Amino acid sequence: MHLYTRSAGEGLPVVLLHAFPLSSAMWLAQREGLAAVCQVITPDMRGFGGSALGDEEPSVDVMADDVARLLDREGVDRAVVGGQSMGGYVTMAMCRRHPDRLLGVILADTKAGADSEAARANRERIAAAVLDGGPSILVEEMLPALVGRTTARRRAMVFGRVRALVQSAPPRAVAWAQRAMAGRPDSFDTLRGLTVPALVIVGEEDELAPLAEAEAMVEAVAEAVPGGRLAVIEKAGHLSALEQPEAFNRAVAAFTTEIAGGSPPRG
Repeated sequence: MHLYTRSAGEGLPVVLLHAFPLSSAMWLAQREGLAAVCQVITPDMRGFGGSALGDEEPSVDVMADDVARLLDREGVDRAVVGGQSMGGYVTMAMCRRHPDRLLGVILADTKAGADSEAARANRERIAAAVLDGGPSILVEEMLPALVGRTTARRRAMVFGRVRALVQSAPPRAVAWAQRAMAGRPDSFDTLRGLTVPALVIVGEEDELAPLAEAEAMVEAVAEAVPGGRLAVIEKAGHLSALEQPEAFNRAVAAFTTEIAGGSPPRG
């Protein structure tokens, strides 16, 4: 699978995997803001944006293998790999399947636990509804929870951008990704087995993957490697990279600069 990719900058390679049901378009502020400190690589996951869906059965492992092939294509041996929400699930699958390709891990507004039976059933309900009637159910049911209350009240342009990205999500990709996420395993043991540094990021107002989930991931990482850290993004919800990009970029820049062996940027 050839993933359509947008990249910027040079230096330490940092792969950022987008949230559901968006595309690499969500990382615009990261490509612009982080290009001075690293090479930012932002693929469209299969079925979204410019990437084809393919015929494989739904699985976050398949998505992780796509990322490994992307690294091969880019001539990158090892990279910092991170993701927001669904992208975090794929990042944890990378930790299981391709640990030798990782220099560091970023887990943003995501969670390590598997879905409950009720959550899996809800994903299947949404998958079927989207295939039957298009993405309107995503706008009605998911959109309000994707951003924090501050964004919903005060940042109409950001909310409008998220809405447009959700509305443009291809129904077949939405259903495939929902089923892939429903089948993902618990990843706490994966985090306990990490051998590279990890940064966990969470929006202060995230209700889908709240602070308690982020803290649990940091605790799991701390059992494996020193230097697991938590960054809480104020006045941001589930899409903290979109809602507060400057704060998000500062956390990522400090983390990646340390991995590259430099001093964290100030500010």
